[in-house]
Amino acid sequence: MPAPTVLMGAVAYDPKVVTIWEGFRAWLRGRGLDFDFVLYSHYERQVEDLVAGRIDAAWNSPLAWLRAERLATANGTAVRALTMRDTDQDLTSIVVVRAESPVRQLADLAGQAVAVGAVDSPQATLIPLGHLAAAGVTVDVRRFDVGVGLHGDHIGGERDAARALMAGEVDAACMIDANHLAFVQEGTLPPEGTRIVAQTARYDHCNMTVRAPESDGVRLFGTLLLGMSYADPQVRPLLDLEGLTAWRDGRTTGYDALAEAVDASGFYSPDGRVTATDYRP
Repeated sequence: MPAPTVLMGAVAYDPKVVTIWEGFRAWLRGRGLDFDFVLYSHYERQVEDLVAGRIDAAWNSPLAWLRAERLATANGTAVRALTMRDTDQDLTSIVVVRAESPVRQLADLAGQAVAVGAVDSPQATLIPLGHLAAAGVTVDVRRFDVGVGLHGDHIGGERDAARALMAGEVDAACMIDANHLAFVQEGTLPPEGTRIVAQTARYDHCNMTVRAPESDGVRLFGTLLLGMSYADPQVRPLLDLEGLTAWRDGRTTGYDALAEAVDASGFYSPDGRVTATDYRP
């Protein structure tokens, strides 16, 4: 009997993506799954191919998940989140100012210049701007469009926003909390040089999106991912590159804030069409 097959899509936001999935492919094939992957230059085509059935699974950003869900519903089909990383759950974005800034609370930013990441970054643009809007705070948004189409996976725009803050070009900058720490460690932000003035509610990030109902191959794919052990010397370096210690069952309860921001900004239509006027992946 032939081995179950799965073709997965992944977006090539960094050269390490090839290393990661080539390594996972060897591991998965060694456990009876005929697995392969294709790379995309942006998420929009990946989502469209998943919904059309040209691939079996898609390693999706949270924004790509929302579009896949909307497109599938509009086409009379369904998708579900098969798995996600342990590090994809319960994240927050923050708004930071320079340590010496007179800004003490979110309301103080009214009318001020606030730097964000790329137009399609959930973590550094859509979610934090939605948080500001929900608080009734209108700001002068300064966007740093790096890697448009990668849904914020390329954090260059987020990093440029942090640099603009320290250069005094803006009054505040938005970023995911983990990158705030990373930017300090790499020297983009000086230690003790910034102060957090707002933090969003918790949300979830990427998930492995699949069409429902799943094939035997997709079910085996999920089982094998969940069975990966950080103690396994073959996969541990790959897990480190992908930024996780364990795969978890997928969930979709952590996307409400992003969905609200997408609707408020008109990024996608309810049926999954790209409607953001200044978004060209």
